[in-house]
Amino acid sequence: MKAEIIAVGTELLLGQIVNSNAQFLSLELAALGIDVFFQTVVGDNSSRLQQAIEIARSRADVILFTGGIGPTEDDLTKDALAASLGRSLHIDQLAMDHVQRFFDERKIVMTENNRKQALIIDGTTPLPNETGLAVGLALADGGKYYIVLPGPPREMKPMFTGQAKPWLQQHALTGEMPIYSKMLKFAGIGESLLEDKLIDLIRNQSDPTIAPYAKEGEVTVRISTKAPSEREAMQKLEVLEKTIQEILPEHMYANIDVPLEQLIVDWMADAGLTVSAAESCTGGLLMESITSIPGSASMFLGGIVCYSNDMKKKLLNVPSALLEGPDAPGAVSREVAEVLADQVRMIADSDFGLSVTGVAGPGYSERKPVGLVFVGLAERGRPTEVYELNLKGTRENIRLRTVKSLLYRLWRRLEERKVDTPLEGSALQ
Repeated sequence: MKAEIIAVGTELLLGQIVNSNAQFLSLELAALGIDVFFQTVVGDNSSRLQQAIEIARSRADVILFTGGIGPTEDDLTKDALAASLGRSLHIDQLAMDHVQRFFDERKIVMTENNRKQALIIDGTTPLPNETGLAVGLALADGGKYYIVLPGPPREMKPMFTGQAKPWLQQHALTGEMPIYSKMLKFAGIGESLLEDKLIDLIRNQSDPTIAPYAKEGEVTVRISTKAPSEREAMQKLEVLEKTIQEILPEHMYANIDVPLEQLIVDWMADAGLTVSAAESCTGGLLMESITSIPGSASMFLGGIVCYSNDMKKKLLNVPSALLEGPDAPGAVSREVAEVLADQVRMIADSDFGLSVTGVAGPGYSERKPVGLVFVGLAERGRPTEVYELNLKGTRENIRLRTVKSLLYRLWRRLEERKVDTPLEGSALQ
């Protein structure tokens, strides 16, 4: 069964608000086994809205509307749908009582236009609004199923979950199997290289399906299938997951949707391991990414933002000979990254020390190109390792990718130590 979501509101087209309703409804419909093939945004214009309805009716079985059912002149969704279906509108008395009670309880005079929020189309099932005033509706007509919901998410979500969803299950779903998915998380590899590694699986996919998505510094692969039960779905998905993990064992870090920093914090906190950091070009972004995770206080001891050479020398004992002079490698160098990682680890007395030094841009530094970054990883009792990165993108892209790259290196080191105490569900199970 195919669905289309029509979001109504000129404010969406102007970019004044984000269409988060479509994301919520797409997830909910997928769980019901209804495939969302199209999402449409229409402004507050009756003729264009009716055109969108006709197009949706030609290609979808279920059509859901969000927005445009309030009290003002530009709230046109019910009027446009009624006109498109050749039906009339009337006041639903229970909905009208709800609206009137709202104003009476607050001792506010109700203006006449608020009666519009109690309108429903003839022959529809009213969907009461538990958190607002405008009544929604559900309608089956000519083999198509229509759901009209409010625009504000705080009203739309409970109306869909509590009323529209059961209505769809009762009236529209006959033998449709729900969609089940797993999110596989990867680090230390780009989307194009990951796709190249999995290209045979992607080209030959049928059921389950494979879909990669890239974020800055990480890639997510969603694997999905339809099945009559979660148990049967997981059996199919786990076979594919194992195959993917065998192809990319050094990059797949989780089979649920968690960021890499959360996995690291969970592992290290449970294992009693600690880390500290020294950052130059990332300016504290590494530390922020770690400390944004609940539980990081038990594993992150502290850090230093050492932007200038003076701070590198005074706080982290970087020798002047490495920083200044015609033969010095300079602040953006393998040598300085190693000293920073070693010194911050020793100063904090942590198990691991992380360091970053590089050129985030937009201009060159020390005649070195934008995107040249060195990251260091020191560990108690082991030689310090430094990795050279050559990154592209904006200043913020480079900073974020640097952080993700260093976290990936830390995760790989933890894997080598066979740290096997993750929180339940936060790592590969």
